[in-house]
Amino acid sequence: MLGVIMSVIAGAAMSVQGVMNTRLGEKIGLYESNVFVQGTAFLLSVAVMLALGKGNWKALGEVNKLYLLGGLLGIVITLTVMLSIKNLSPTVAISIILIAQLLVAALIDALGLLGTERTAFHWSKYLGLAMMIAGVIVFKLKS
Repeated sequence: MLGVIMSVIAGAAMSVQGVMNTRLGEKIGLYESNVFVQGTAFLLSVAVMLALGKGNWKALGEVNKLYLLGGLLGIVITLTVMLSIKNLSPTVAISIILIAQLLVAALIDALGLLGTERTAFHWSKYLGLAMMIAGVIVFKLKS
């Protein structure tokens, strides 16, 4: 149940953050707002780590080097979400983002990528994705 609750919080926070970042970018600039957002996240992350962290920085050298690119993806995510919301409505942008997330996550599961255990991807999951895509198309149609 905790996973479901955290997923709901993450989804809600991502949607709100995307709109907030877009509005900030409209005032101060896309890249300036990205620096502010990423910088604020960095400072708060350091504070939380100092207060609650129990990890092992020494193990960083043992990590698959590919996994160290996660920070780069943070920049890509922030910028592309802001540009998506700016050029589409928040609902359409986030819907397309969610579909892309599900599709990539399904591929990661199905192929056992990035250290995950392979999980079968049955026709019902393809149908679910197709229904989500159809929903975005219907939502986007002008009445």
